[in-house]
Amino acid sequence: MSDFDAQTLDWNKADGLLPAVIQHWRSGAVLMVGYMNLNALSQTLQSGKVTFWSRSKQRLWTKGESSGNFLHVKSLHADCDKDAILVAADPQGPTCHLGAASCFGDTSAPPLAFLAELDSLVAAREVERPQGSYTTRLFASGLRRMAQKVGEEGVETALAAVVENDEALLGEAADLVYHLLILLRARQLGLDAVVEILQARHPARH
Repeated sequence: MSDFDAQTLDWNKADGLLPAVIQHWRSGAVLMVGYMNLNALSQTLQSGKVTFWSRSKQRLWTKGESSGNFLHVKSLHADCDKDAILVAADPQGPTCHLGAASCFGDTSAPPLAFLAELDSLVAAREVERPQGSYTTRLFASGLRRMAQKVGEEGVETALAAVVENDEALLGEAADLVYHLLILLRARQLGLDAVVEILQARHPARH
């Protein structure tokens, strides 16, 4: 974030205001859209919290300043014309003032984004250990049992692929992915680490 140069943006367009698209840093879901001027972007870079220029209030406005639902900046990117900003952020609570995770509604995220949400939920369960939770029981069972469950689910998935219908295969595959997330988290690893390896193995081809 420190290497993002605000001065390279085209502030001459739209009276010095550029649209800023806020995206969940893990799931990729679009959380909201606001506007930044140079001062708002500078404060965002300095504080690490997304700050806009409020056109209605005519002042700088840090998202979450009243609700506590801040957007913590992970990275910033300018588009090819240097007149729009993409902000990857970690939301602390719902982004929308109506209580939804996104200002575009909770169903606006792409389907695969749920994997990141599930990974985050598993990480929270590992710390909080709520009573009555199956995930809590798995973490309490120990690493060997968690590894055993992944093995069992892998075998069941393979068998379903050979002798069961598509619905059964998908159900077993879902169980396998879920238990794999549990096992990774038990080793303090997450799905993002797996994705990094896949990306390294399959670099973008142009």
